Amino acid sequence: MDENAETIEAAAVDYVELTADLVSAYVSKNAVRPADMAELISSTHAALAGLGASAAQAAPTADKATPAQIRKSITPDALISFLDGKPYKTLKRHLTGNGLTIEEYRERFGLPRDYPTTAASYSAMRAEFARSNGLGQQRRKAAPKAAAPAETVSEKPKRAGRPRKANVSTEA
Repeated sequence: MDENAETIEAAAVDYVELTADLVSAYVSKNAVRPADMAELISSTHAALAGLGASAAQAAPTADKATPAQIRKSITPDALISFLDGKPYKTLKRHLTGNGLTIEEYRERFGLPRDYPTTAASYSAMRAEFARSNGLGQQRRKAAPKAAAPAETVSEKPKRAGRPRKANVSTEA
């Protein structure tokens, strides 16, 4: 506990020294009435102390969601963001805009590893779109061709490669 007391005293000394440095630098370049000097020093010290206190309070705390909140955040049409409470079809762009990854988001709010990142209806719509355009069918079509014998001869001649240098050997 003595270390904590020393740290607090050191922080207070730092605020006083920092306040003195800032005020002296300000006064050296700006005209300040002597009557306003006390107010300038006290307001500068209060501002610095307030910054130190807000930095301690601004430490990231884990806002763990309850299981009921997690269930309510998942709807068929959208996922409700724990950051702003708005519905999104996919969370990736929203989280990236807020400087988070999916893993950091899950960790911050205590979400399970299988928490979805896209709404169910959106995923189904994208899958149906892919199927209707024939995506993913290449493997099914290629498998029978690979099993068939490769006796067919191409009508196009093989492409000629670069001419090779002649191997010149010197015989004596």
